[in-house]
Amino acid sequence: MRRYAYYPGCSLERNAAAYDESFRAVAQVLGIELVEIDDWNCCGATEYFSLDLLPAYALVARNLAMIPPDLDQVVAPCSACYYNMYKTDKNMALYPELARAINEALAAGHLHYEPGRVRSRHALEVVVEDFTPEEIAAHVQKPLRGLRLAAYYGCVTVRPASHDDHEYPTRMERLLQALGAMVVDYTLRANCCGGHMTQLDADTAYRMIYYLLSNADRLGVDALVTACPMCQLNLDAYQGQVNAHFGSDFRIPILYFTQMMGLAFGIEPEKLGFGQEIVSAERVLEKWRNPPPEEETAERRPRRKETGLPMPEPLHI
Repeated sequence: MRRYAYYPGCSLERNAAAYDESFRAVAQVLGIELVEIDDWNCCGATEYFSLDLLPAYALVARNLAMIPPDLDQVVAPCSACYYNMYKTDKNMALYPELARAINEALAAGHLHYEPGRVRSRHALEVVVEDFTPEEIAAHVQKPLRGLRLAAYYGCVTVRPASHDDHEYPTRMERLLQALGAMVVDYTLRANCCGGHMTQLDADTAYRMIYYLLSNADRLGVDALVTACPMCQLNLDAYQGQVNAHFGSDFRIPILYFTQMMGLAFGIEPEKLGFGQEIVSAERVLEKWRNPPPEEETAERRPRRKETGLPMPEPLHI
């Protein structure tokens, strides 16, 4: 049994509840014990760090200080939460004066955090680094045969602390292949979804989302699979607005990698949060329940040149 401190974060209690439900279900199958941090608080997302650094760092450090002393790793499914914890721990170690000021703030709550005591990790990192593809495949009861899936990481999951390539990551693709899926080569996998741009400049945000969806649509994917609640929210919740804005008709489900793992492990969709998405994933579930014959699932695609990365088609809007 592997034990980790668990920091779900705010989004996994609301719009990304399917991520939390599916990660907990998959963790149980893999023999992972998730010890949720008692009385955890919001990580401040991205906005707080642009307003007042010391309270922002102290807010994150409080969560790290609350981790039980017998645990030295914390897992966060949310990319922003993971990055904030990683950044706070790293900068406290690099800048002693910052660490001193943060701990002075924590002392008001009788807390203290020693940088380096806890390693912050993303849920995707834990799954692909602590388990081999063979170990994952050993739990597959109903392969994702016939499902054309594209991995979409977004910009934060792979930067700056990922052990994968920052521009062309492949770890989620390898995971989906181990689950039996037909993985397409989605070249925009590490592009930004726009974050909170929908609240600042809707036209710019819709263009960014359209770019991602249009390229996925050209590939004929059954779903985009992500590891970030912000990415899932933007591509799912704003897909209708993007269609209205550009006259498109995208109907691409945006799902979490943990949901796809759960399906392959034979867990019922209801226990994985299916049905909570805005763009229905019913066609994905229908294919999963009734996969095509094996000879129809073989994909033929041109071999990628070794001299350079594939480039997306020009976008004309």
